[in-house]
Amino acid sequence: MSRNKIKGGCLAIAGILFLLLFFSFRGIEKVKLLETEGRVFEKAEVVRVISDNVAKSGSGKQTVELKLLSGQYKGKKVQAISSSSYLFGANCKKGMKVITIVSESQGELVASVYSINRGPMIWLMVGIFIAIVLFVGGKKGISSILSLVFTFLCIIFIFLPMIYQGVSPIFAAVLVIAFSTIVTMCMIDGITKKSISAMAGTIIGVVFAGIFAWIFGKVASISGYNVSDIENLVYVGEMTKIKIGELLFAGILIAALGAVMDVGMSVASTVNELKENNPEMSSRDLFTSGMNVGRDMMGTMTNTLILAFTGGSINTLVFIYAYNYEYQQIINMYSVGIEIMQGLSSSLGVILAVPFTSLISAWMLGRNSK
Repeated sequence: MSRNKIKGGCLAIAGILFLLLFFSFRGIEKVKLLETEGRVFEKAEVVRVISDNVAKSGSGKQTVELKLLSGQYKGKKVQAISSSSYLFGANCKKGMKVITIVSESQGELVASVYSINRGPMIWLMVGIFIAIVLFVGGKKGISSILSLVFTFLCIIFIFLPMIYQGVSPIFAAVLVIAFSTIVTMCMIDGITKKSISAMAGTIIGVVFAGIFAWIFGKVASISGYNVSDIENLVYVGEMTKIKIGELLFAGILIAALGAVMDVGMSVASTVNELKENNPEMSSRDLFTSGMNVGRDMMGTMTNTLILAFTGGSINTLVFIYAYNYEYQQIINMYSVGIEIMQGLSSSLGVILAVPFTSLISAWMLGRNSK
């Protein structure tokens, strides 16, 4: 059987499994956490600004006239309040496209400006990103985009519905990671010794990252209940079957996947290339070469992860620096402990993916050497 047929068959099986999981979790009846009956979000255009007391800082209130551009009230003009702030509302100007919250009360439309209509610009930037990936990557770029879309669909249509129905977020994350890794590697290289080695190394590395995070949380007394917005999350947990305490660790597993997968495929590709160029290489030599390449990648990939988590917590770092927090205060902050746990756990996943991928690749490819 040809390589393309094997690849096509595996992708077809993966597609069928995805559809089975998708339809098994479809149609979940969600608990109503917020009363939204009669309220809709519609596109609108600012016709004129009636009154304006927005300060130079951008905060304040406006009264504006809007023309609705979507929904059952399309074409109608309504008066709306726009509370402009850094997070909500919009500093409206004539001709601006906005999103408005519309409801009907005693036969009259009541509206308020929710935000600028940034949807088209977001999709434009996504389109530019896809175009650049396809231009640079060619056929591999197509596989990369498809695998990215597949991973996103798995999270939205499998992971989230599973945890909503009470499945352990950690188990659901491991399932989605394994599923996504197998499909991604298959799209990129098909079912080969190289891709199988990369799959195994990636999954093992991510699982060890999760185990380390769990141990770290235990010894440092950090749980999934020590995160920001925990009050809102606890309310959601009380009203649904979601296991809130496991979300933090499930997130660490998912966050580590990309970097660990990158290292796994790079090491497996290197070992495979060496074997093709020198078929006489033994398993020991292949393993040593894979480890040497992996060691070079450890520093850069670990730096990438640590800097990514640092960038995500830059606001906290600014507060710590500006308010001149003391060491004992800093090291015992939950937010700091969580960021350290995430960075170290993900980095450990990258580090451990190197020897496991090298070992599996060397064993699979070196068996036929003399």
